[in-house]
Amino acid sequence: MNCGQGPVEVSPAPFIETGTGWFVDGRGFLITNAHVVDPAHRLPPWVTHELKKKAIEQACVEPALRARGLIRGQRPEVEEQIRRQASDVGLATAKVAPVPKITVMLSNGTKLTAEVRKFSPPLLLDNDNRPLPDSGRDLALLRVRDGVYPAITLAKRDSQIGDPVHILGFPGVVLSHELLNKSAALEASVTNGAVSGFKQDQIGQGVIQSDAPAAHGNSGGPAVTDDATVVGVMTFISLSSSGSEVQGFNFLIPAKDVAKFLEGTEVTKPGESAFNPVWGAGIEALLDGHYSSAVAKFQEANKLLPGLTDVKRLLTEAEDKVKNPPPRPFPWAWATLGVTLLSLGAYGGMWGRRWWKNRFRVQPTQVIALIERGLNPVMLDVRTKTDYETSPLKLPGAVRLDPESAETANLNLEPAQLIVAYCTSPEEATSARVGNVLRARGFKNVRILKGGLGGWTNARLPVEAKSSLPSIGLEIYKNLSLGDIERRRFRAGEVIFREGDDPRGEAYVIHAGTVEIKRRLDGAERTLNRLGEGQLFGHMALFRKGPRSASAIAGSDTELLVIRDERLEWLMRNRPQLTIEVLKELSNLVVATDKERAEAGSVR
Repeated sequence: MNCGQGPVEVSPAPFIETGTGWFVDGRGFLITNAHVVDPAHRLPPWVTHELKKKAIEQACVEPALRARGLIRGQRPEVEEQIRRQASDVGLATAKVAPVPKITVMLSNGTKLTAEVRKFSPPLLLDNDNRPLPDSGRDLALLRVRDGVYPAITLAKRDSQIGDPVHILGFPGVVLSHELLNKSAALEASVTNGAVSGFKQDQIGQGVIQSDAPAAHGNSGGPAVTDDATVVGVMTFISLSSSGSEVQGFNFLIPAKDVAKFLEGTEVTKPGESAFNPVWGAGIEALLDGHYSSAVAKFQEANKLLPGLTDVKRLLTEAEDKVKNPPPRPFPWAWATLGVTLLSLGAYGGMWGRRWWKNRFRVQPTQVIALIERGLNPVMLDVRTKTDYETSPLKLPGAVRLDPESAETANLNLEPAQLIVAYCTSPEEATSARVGNVLRARGFKNVRILKGGLGGWTNARLPVEAKSSLPSIGLEIYKNLSLGDIERRRFRAGEVIFREGDDPRGEAYVIHAGTVEIKRRLDGAERTLNRLGEGQLFGHMALFRKGPRSASAIAGSDTELLVIRDERLEWLMRNRPQLTIEVLKELSNLVVATDKERAEAGSVR
């Protein structure tokens, strides 16, 4: 480049972009954000421009300041004038010969050179806030040298609102903290939160919103759930109008999109690693109190990949417990052996009966595992006729079988087909009875869903509505056990409550029929709204801790579910999706009220 006094060659400080990555394959394949490696991979024009600016500072500005006997910051106005003059000349003449390089640093301090094996560009916007044509999924697959590395598995189940999320990464605010030593760069930070929404980016790609804190440097990091599987990849955070980070609104690339991105690559079994079983066995032994075994496994893991921070820490802990074992409890089992032997027959009978009762039962999470393994169980809805007709919910894709016709009904299933029956009877009694009938008919692989429909919804697994229900009604039914909810019936025209009444801590869901909400305005009673099945009403007075603001009249023969104040409060606190639906309803009500007031004002 030429600063005005002839050509000069300099090697400016490199432009460095940092982020987080994670091994998706233990042989040496990593996932990170495309925007983390983009400066080195595609060398966009803005990177070249930044390098030129650094070169001008080094070759032109600093010598000019020294020639005037100045140091940086001493005369800002002079320094800025020199910089402008140098830029006018230098930017036009500078020729850059970049040496791009992507480096992966492990938690043991090892630095590995990486190459990009697959790249989907980041989403970028032009000056008019429109996405650039080559915008993509913001993912990059990197390859480092062959080795044995710890890998993380992709989640197979779609995330639900409220699911726990733990974001792992190396935020810049920690790496650059003046009070922390260099070890901060070797150990990931973990922030906790939950899935708080599902959005789409500017080109229609789905993203998961989470309130788990994140910052610059977390880009590309894995967001894992409680089972240590990756539910998403950190992609972008939220900024205020001033450019500062706004926490609580961070966004993830869903795991299913990562799996799709990996299609056609060398990564055919995400999460597979020779390191993982050794490391897992060490942790299990440590938690079980088998400290010598834990030491052996952690030493084996340390040989596979020496010096990892977590391995060293747990190895030290296990070795310490071998040297200084925690006190053992008094051996009551031996002291009471005689009593145990005497009562063994009785307890053995109890345990035997319990095992016999539960031998065919499966938990909802076990059903999901069966589906993920490709066993595709047929979900059989065997609720009694009354229960089936009463509840508007069913499991997705469930086949209806009236339990009274279980002996003769044509199921069109192979005898070896895995069947999971569910009901709403206490202790799954109906499912157990139908299961016995089906096994007698030759269906040998019949299981019972433990907890029935209620157990499934309590596990926050998806359900379907048999009929059209509003979203708020669907969420309420998912979280109610109809057997322990009070029901009230009203004939058409009968008053449910009057304007000004004490709410008595009650809200209502319309289980069947219709309800008209009325209010006295200008001396006349006006109908404000007509509500149908699945809609919630009467809750406004509970939120306000005040009297009823309107009257409710049965528009037809109606059956209501009574939701007590404390039950509604618990649901609002513990079921985020229901809370969102209630807030949507309240927002619509505010808009409708404002519109009504505006119309009333214009009439006057």
